[in-house]
Amino acid sequence: MTPSSRNAQAGFTGPESLSRRELLGAGLGALAPWPALAQDAWPNKPVHFVVPFGPGGANDIVSRAVAEATSRQLGQAIVIENKPGAGSTIGSAYVAKAAPDGYTFLTPAAGVITNALIKSRMPYEEGDLVPVVMMAVSPSVIVVPADSPIKDLKGLIAASRKGDGLNFATAGTGSTPHFVAEMLKLRAGAKLQIVPFKSGSEGMAAVVGKQVDATSEASPVVLSMVKAGRLRAIASTWNRRIAALPDVPTAQEQGFPDIFIGHWSGVFAPKGTPEAILDKLNAAVNTALKSSELRAKLIPLAIDPTGGSRADFRQFLAAEKARLAPIAKAAQMRED
Repeated sequence: MTPSSRNAQAGFTGPESLSRRELLGAGLGALAPWPALAQDAWPNKPVHFVVPFGPGGANDIVSRAVAEATSRQLGQAIVIENKPGAGSTIGSAYVAKAAPDGYTFLTPAAGVITNALIKSRMPYEEGDLVPVVMMAVSPSVIVVPADSPIKDLKGLIAASRKGDGLNFATAGTGSTPHFVAEMLKLRAGAKLQIVPFKSGSEGMAAVVGKQVDATSEASPVVLSMVKAGRLRAIASTWNRRIAALPDVPTAQEQGFPDIFIGHWSGVFAPKGTPEAILDKLNAAVNTALKSSELRAKLIPLAIDPTGGSRADFRQFLAAEKARLAPIAKAAQMRED
């Protein structure tokens, strides 16, 4: 039987008849869209957000709230996994080495870029984590004991220049409070003795107990103590006032524009995660951040929902690294 007769028997006739090679090519072409279809179906099982800190902190609060709202956009559960330790590098390394299949993401803070500035060794390369979307910013708030004679940022700097200076609590080398302290020293001429604690909560407790003179912590961490009258907030370090603390002026408003940093939270993926998945997650998080329900949860906690494109987040990270690297170098921040 000739190829033409076989085609005719199979129902293919005239100029539309197909040879065996053409039939094989058509079959392969039909299979080609399957990878795209698999990505379009993402997610078809629960997604994991790895928080590289313990439960209860600002980053954990943001991650859980955003995960819950985003899961409704995706139609799949988002499971939170806390993997704290080593200044967030344990959780970060876990995700950096995870399969890039769209089911494991990292929700870190600034340590994802500052750790490389202060650590002599890193368990992963910077390019192993791909920025997806910025979730929110918790402005840093500089606080003193409620009955301190210090009323504002100028008062803090003036008081620090007397005698031996002031003791300033941080959450360890390279933490956001540490960067705030070094900015105050380098950019404002403050005389501060850095007192490292294991966490921002411990540092805040030390201020309440008057073991140290001041600290700076994420707005949701200090908010309840400020509202309860146990701490006095003298400045926020973001570019606008905090909605939950409207009477607290920014450092910029007080004449110190270089005292600028926030406790931000974002989403990162392992290198190699398909672009279509990254775009879909970015869109889902952005939609979630615009929802009145999520905003009603975050804003009263002094957390500012942010969002934006993947390019926006990459640009923010590059600017933060360029701005903070000289401070880390000048302060000789080192952590092994």
